Amino acid sequence: MDMKERLQELAEAAGKRISESEGLEKLNEVRVAYLGKKGELTAILKSMKDVAPEERPKVGQLVNETRSKIEALLDESKQKLEEAAREEKMKQEVIDVTLPAKKAKIGHRHPNTIALEEVERIFIGMGYEVVEGPEVEYADYNFTKLNIPENHPARDEQDTFFINDSILLRSQTSPVQARTMEKGKLPIRMIAPGRVFRSDEVDATHSPSFHQIEGLVIDKNITFADLKGTLQEFAQELFGPETKTKFRPHHFPFTEPSAEVDVSCFKCGGKGCRFCKGSGWIEILGCGMVHPNVLSMCGIDPEEYTGFAFGVGLERIALLKYEIDDMRLLYENDIRFLKQF
Repeated sequence: MDMKERLQELAEAAGKRISESEGLEKLNEVRVAYLGKKGELTAILKSMKDVAPEERPKVGQLVNETRSKIEALLDESKQKLEEAAREEKMKQEVIDVTLPAKKAKIGHRHPNTIALEEVERIFIGMGYEVVEGPEVEYADYNFTKLNIPENHPARDEQDTFFINDSILLRSQTSPVQARTMEKGKLPIRMIAPGRVFRSDEVDATHSPSFHQIEGLVIDKNITFADLKGTLQEFAQELFGPETKTKFRPHHFPFTEPSAEVDVSCFKCGGKGCRFCKGSGWIEILGCGMVHPNVLSMCGIDPEEYTGFAFGVGLERIALLKYEIDDMRLLYENDIRFLKQF
């Protein structure tokens, strides 16, 4: 067989294999088999030494033409295979615009946050400022400066989380009030919201970690009437204009006189219902006139200045306002519950 017939047969065999290739990987195998360093066309080129010198130019031209023909067939087939692969991929990735879109889940404020912002809005509207303090506190600020001596039951290790003898996790936000009074910038009108810690068992109304909002007013000629008027205004803004307040005598070490405050049930209007347990009243906070000892220990003259303080549980407000019957729901992170607010 002469060289021309051999090259023609090679080109036909390559063309057949190219047409039968079903993928780019198979096509590349054909390219290597015929045009690679160890391919059949390369082998023919290596045998050129056996061709007569006068025939070599002609044979060389035939070899180049055969190479060009095979490369053209390979390129054409490659283009067709790539287009087919692209079309198949497009079919698999097609977007059905008639399908319902995925709904974006947008977060929102927690019930505690909503209640806190409402309380802050009410007191800022009455001229109060919002003050925050450390959650890890000195026992001196958490107890001593609040007229709670060392032998007081509140200092029991079973009731308070002590880190050492003098440092603890605050059991109330009252230390923020003591720190503010020590600065000596009078008059004072402030609320102190924040997280507090007590050694309580977890149940529907208790948690070892919860939030308080405590308020403090210090100025000249402040009376219990100012306290009653302030809390009446607060209750009506929070629970509605028809809300009434009732003060019951109580005892707190840092206030004298002290009182617990009830509001008329906003569900039944004071008639008595399941929500208020038939009494017509709901307890919401504790309050009183700042004890003279507290003023003295914080560097304020009790003969010249008086004041009142109050404290309310943030979770209690949220539970009442949104009629939630179990405090644990606020912390279980159940989206079915939280998305209702």
